[in-house]
Amino acid sequence: MPASELRASELRASDADRDRIADILREALAEGRLTAEEHSERVEGVLGARTVGELEVFIKDLPAAHARRAAPLYTPAPSRPTGGPAEPDDTAVAVFSSAVRKGRWRPGRRVHAYAIFGSVEIDLSEALFEYQQVVIKAFAVFGSVEVRVPENVSLRGTGGGVLGSFEVESLDAEDAAAPVIYVDGWAVLGSVEGRPRRGRLVTDILDRVHAKVEKHLRKHL
Repeated sequence: MPASELRASELRASDADRDRIADILREALAEGRLTAEEHSERVEGVLGARTVGELEVFIKDLPAAHARRAAPLYTPAPSRPTGGPAEPDDTAVAVFSSAVRKGRWRPGRRVHAYAIFGSVEIDLSEALFEYQQVVIKAFAVFGSVEVRVPENVSLRGTGGGVLGSFEVESLDAEDAAAPVIYVDGWAVLGSVEGRPRRGRLVTDILDRVHAKVEKHLRKHL
């Protein structure tokens, strides 16, 4: 089943999801809805849960869970990017070598990565996103392309492997304005991998855009 067709309950749970459920359980304990033993058992279950649906089981009999269901947990991002340039803004090429893009860099709307008997690392965990949609075209031939993203963005993958592996972990950000990263491409006797870097969070893209606009206005005024 394509990642875009997954129900919210089937999505992988993040640390933020577990913290949200733990907060509800803590409130229920304080209100006397749960005994200390029940609270301890449920918290232990929350720590071991892998999907959002598994987490919801621990609060389904509590009023706070039903009150929050009025708003969806996730706003699914489109399965494919909308618009954007056909030519790359940045290209990383590794032929019998390695190439790295990481730190406080500014990815464009389209990044191409080619690993031929080499390795390419594209780390967006500290990137400054100027665009909400970023497309990474990755091609690995006897090499590897590794993409890392903050855990509170949306991540989509479309591609495959020929005697190789193409693995992109699907993510859905709760914030509809969060960046969306699309990893497309092929791995031929190589590997393409995309997944979040736990503990890394991107700040609100709208706040950054507003700050940039205000700075531009102050400069011209």
